[in-house]
Amino acid sequence: MIKFYYNLAPNPTKVALCLEEMALPYELVPVDTRKGEQHTPQFLAINPNAKVPAIVDGDATVFDSNAILLYLAEKTGRFLPGKSDKERGDFLSWLMFVASGIGPYSGQAVHFRNVAPEPKEYAVNRYTFEAQRHWGILEQRLGSRKWMLGDAYTVVDMAVWGWSRLIPNVLGPDAPRQFPNLQRHLGEINARPAAQRALALKDKHAFKTEMDEAARIAMFPHLARKVA
Repeated sequence: MIKFYYNLAPNPTKVALCLEEMALPYELVPVDTRKGEQHTPQFLAINPNAKVPAIVDGDATVFDSNAILLYLAEKTGRFLPGKSDKERGDFLSWLMFVASGIGPYSGQAVHFRNVAPEPKEYAVNRYTFEAQRHWGILEQRLGSRKWMLGDAYTVVDMAVWGWSRLIPNVLGPDAPRQFPNLQRHLGEINARPAAQRALALKDKHAFKTEMDEAARIAMFPHLARKVA
């Protein structure tokens, strides 16, 4: 059985969707990052980058959410594109676009707005602009096709869904109105039973919700170094 190291952040949630869509049996292993559990020797042996999610599947250990999606898709032969070079190229390009663009810029936009100390105006503007730009590219893409790769629902759509649920957190409460195609895409995935099961994982474990000083240091160790 797959061991799934998770919390309720966007990247673990998209892996949860993938596992549910594929009906793969898995054991949940919560990692409470506000308590610093990502820094324990046990977890670092699985993911030396101290980030969630990760999976252990027999002898295979996979970390990075997009690597996990690709691994599971290839393992099961499901939610993949067609076999032509063009289809494979589109698949890898858009999956990596989410990995290197959507996730990092959205995450940094939230971080600098809500966590970073002053002065931070430049950083907030920089990452908000780039997050807006990246989401605009996906909005345009989904304006001419049902799913990211056309008519077939793939792990690329799961990767997008992990973050598109949180566009209001990234760009503000009115931002979804700017992205009707992304909202349509989000709604169609939300209606899938697998998505509902993935979202229900929030009731499986009580993660720490308070962002106190201990949580800030656990999640952002550079703040401790700055204080020291």
